[in-house]
Amino acid sequence: MELDWLEDFLALVEFAHFSRAAEKRNISQPAFSRRIRMLEAWVGAPLFNRDTHRISLTVAGEQWRPVAEDLLRRAYLGRERAQDAAGAHGATVRFASTHALSVTFFPEWLERTEAQHNLGLAVSLATDSMAGCEQKMLQGEAHFLLCHHHPSASVSFRPNYFRSVDIGRDLLVPASAPRPDGPGPLYALPGTMAEPLPHLTYAQVSGMGRILAANLALDGPSAWLTPAFTAHMATVLAMMTRAGRGVSWLPMSLIGGDLDAGALVRAGGPEWDVPIAIRLHRPRARQSEAAERFWSVVKAMHEAEPAA
Repeated sequence: MELDWLEDFLALVEFAHFSRAAEKRNISQPAFSRRIRMLEAWVGAPLFNRDTHRISLTVAGEQWRPVAEDLLRRAYLGRERAQDAAGAHGATVRFASTHALSVTFFPEWLERTEAQHNLGLAVSLATDSMAGCEQKMLQGEAHFLLCHHHPSASVSFRPNYFRSVDIGRDLLVPASAPRPDGPGPLYALPGTMAEPLPHLTYAQVSGMGRILAANLALDGPSAWLTPAFTAHMATVLAMMTRAGRGVSWLPMSLIGGDLDAGALVRAGGPEWDVPIAIRLHRPRARQSEAAERFWSVVKAMHEAEPAA
């Protein structure tokens, strides 16, 4: 078995389409399909249902997926540890972060952490949607994932392979542009079923989109909202909200200044708020010396916070 086969398998899981997965892997579709068949021959079972236009995992494929993710991640982590031992590269800690937190939280948090502990580490940061960040973690491209978290919204990480710690708090707040002719929001919750409010919402790849969708499904106001615009970045939704295009739930860490300045106003009272955690994920498997040193410091700083 080759590592390429594992990466091919995970690409096909992600895209559920042979040609798009082959394009991502930068090989021809026939060559990609051959490698998938070779992997299935090695495993000894079909891993994908091919009877429909959208490819899906078989029962055997579902069982193989966490194994493939863990094998690939451990291979890259093992290579990195070997390179560390040989002094092949510097002590760099790699983060994947959702877009909003990379701007509003990560720089200050990192500075505060380094001010308390002189770690002397180089840091790299990759920003992406939640789905993109999860893929980076699952494939061993990052030591840590920084994201928002709510118990009602699931992540792609199995507890037996990953652990986490909460390192901050945030709040999803319903926001609107102010009325041009007086105080108050241009769009005020709850709206009505007869005249639903235009909703500026998150794409499915967004972590905050998962959180919000789960909470709206629980609380039932979705009938009072009609989708008017979709994006996976909170910064884009904030811009559209300022422009008066509708109501959106935005993290307080992003729009606190807008609320203070009056560029945005609350579209509803505190009962519409969604408290969320800021969570740092990592693999359970031992990582590089630099990443483990950083994790020890973070755990010590936030040991009073609930951890998974």
